[in-house]
Amino acid sequence: MRAVALGGGHGLAATLGALRLMPEVSDVTAVVTVADDGGSSGRIRREIGGLLPPGDLRMALAALAHEPGWTELVQHRFGGTGALAGHAVGNLVLAGLMETLGDPVAALDAMCELLGVRGRVLPMCAVPLDIEAEVSGLDPEGEDAADAADAGRTHRIRGQVAVASTPGRVERVRLLPEDPPACTQAVEAVRAADLVLLGPGSWFTSVLPHLLVPALRAALQETAARRVVVLNLAPEPGETPDFSPEQHLAVLAAHAPELRFDVVLADSGSVAVPRRLRREAETMMGAGGRVHLAPVAAGPLVPRHEPTALAAALREVLSGPPGGPGAATRPRSGAST
Repeated sequence: MRAVALGGGHGLAATLGALRLMPEVSDVTAVVTVADDGGSSGRIRREIGGLLPPGDLRMALAALAHEPGWTELVQHRFGGTGALAGHAVGNLVLAGLMETLGDPVAALDAMCELLGVRGRVLPMCAVPLDIEAEVSGLDPEGEDAADAADAGRTHRIRGQVAVASTPGRVERVRLLPEDPPACTQAVEAVRAADLVLLGPGSWFTSVLPHLLVPALRAALQETAARRVVVLNLAPEPGETPDFSPEQHLAVLAAHAPELRFDVVLADSGSVAVPRRLRREAETMMGAGGRVHLAPVAAGPLVPRHEPTALAAALREVLSGPPGGPGAATRPRSGAST
């Protein structure tokens, strides 16, 4: 089975860790967001113009690596207070490879070989991107009180770090440039996949951006793969404060209303009212789509997916009826949850 996981950061790493534990998955491709502008990645972007931010790409490589010694090295961050302080070794190596080879995909393939990765790590776009969000609920200093009270008033916030930490409510995000060129190999991987996973992760800055790349969104629409949305375990301060599971789905559907998924996978302990989630899921899955609830959290107070539990839940999803728009063309077995 060929699996493609789309996302970024720790959420994508958890998904990749689960896929590694599934012997039925023989080929794994990670498609990674490229809009990070903070930390080591942000510094590299500012100092070397035109370079893809390497941080999320490095984390995906580490999640799939089979060479423990090299993995530990690429994840190591320099300490101290000098010019290298805070930089991860893998970020610098990736930046060097991208600059010398002149091709980010070639650089990532070289890192995959070095780390013994069984699979592939690809950027979602061939160029670095910026995220811009429409945010409501802000009260800029000096704004008239009547204007501040206007519930319909929104402001534009630019940059992944700024969007992720805004005190307002994110209503919608867009990418800059607005029609970014998708990574050709990522598009091909989605089209050829048997299983496509979107999420978990920072919803507005790591998950939804994949749906805003036209060629990638088209591939997600047209693929014959089983398409699964993996929901977050808890609201995320800044991006999704107080968001319920169904609100996560609602904003996903608002950003890509024509896109249909087959299964929504959520942690059973994180869904307070399952019927509400199922009702919202109907709007983005069509006839036959289903919600699958399973215990996938690392612990009751830990908002992190446990790879072994997530792998078990994905096996249950794969053994059940496909559902969704492509159900008529796929074999059915097992029972729905």
